[in-house]
Amino acid sequence: MNSFHRYLLKRLVYVLLNLVGLSVVVFCITVVLPGNAAETILGRYATPENVATLERELGLHRPHHVQYLDWVAGFVTGDWGTSFRHNRPVFDLVVTRGIRSAYLAVISLVAIVAVSIPAGIIAAVYSESTLDAGITGLAYVGISVPEFVTGTGLLVLFAGPVWSVFPAGGYTPLSAGGPVEWASHLVLPVITLTFLSIAHLVRLTRTEMIETLQSEYVRTARLKGLDERTVVLKHAVRNGLLPTVTLLAMNVGYLVGGVVVVEEVFAYPGLGRLLVGAVLHRDIPVLQATVLLVAGIYMFANLGADLLYTYFDPRISYGSSAR
Repeated sequence: MNSFHRYLLKRLVYVLLNLVGLSVVVFCITVVLPGNAAETILGRYATPENVATLERELGLHRPHHVQYLDWVAGFVTGDWGTSFRHNRPVFDLVVTRGIRSAYLAVISLVAIVAVSIPAGIIAAVYSESTLDAGITGLAYVGISVPEFVTGTGLLVLFAGPVWSVFPAGGYTPLSAGGPVEWASHLVLPVITLTFLSIAHLVRLTRTEMIETLQSEYVRTARLKGLDERTVVLKHAVRNGLLPTVTLLAMNVGYLVGGVVVVEEVFAYPGLGRLLVGAVLHRDIPVLQATVLLVAGIYMFANLGADLLYTYFDPRISYGSSAR
């Protein structure tokens, strides 16, 4: 087993241990939440006998450690229980909503990479120019504006009385409305999700690239007679993007959290809106599964960031990274 495999195995074990610990915390939190799940399902006027009957059907009368072990075993095997609110298998519900949220997250991530990295590099190469000032100014605006303000502003401008170009909310499946109708529901949420991340990454990429372009090895490359394009793309970009790669992978976790806000603003029926509804209506099976799934995505995204970091900087060994 080489150093890479040892490092990967160690990190995977670390992620799994964290998920186990988080599952205990999530289960304990849902147990101590005020109210009673059976009463929530039946309504405030339910009789004690009906509540007790439903608690037995749901297994809520059993000891907490037994409930936890059954839940973990079911989660691993894909039996995530039944939603109290929707009366559907939680697994099917999470997959359906998760796919919709994945559309938002993946398209947003592609847009973040496609816009922020080139813009940051251009701003660094043309540092202190009018172009640099314009890019930096937009980045500062993006950092200063919260997501819900951006989303609300876009709704007013492009889905309201000012200029009704895009739908104000909701979702149309690709099979039902065609690609144009499907994409039209994603445009404003994607812009809202990406605006803040692009702003942060543009600033970080610009700062790191300016520092890299002033380094000794870049000066040496220029003295060798290499043209500026080669110097920037072959020598400066790889090292200058190291912090950006890390922040980019961390943005996967941010996108998962940002989806909750964006889906509420645009009434987009995804995983984030499902999670909010589970909290408000005490839908414990949905709440437990969704939180654990989101945490797993975030942890594996951080693992991917470490692997990408090592790829971009071969000087970092897996053995030293794992310490």
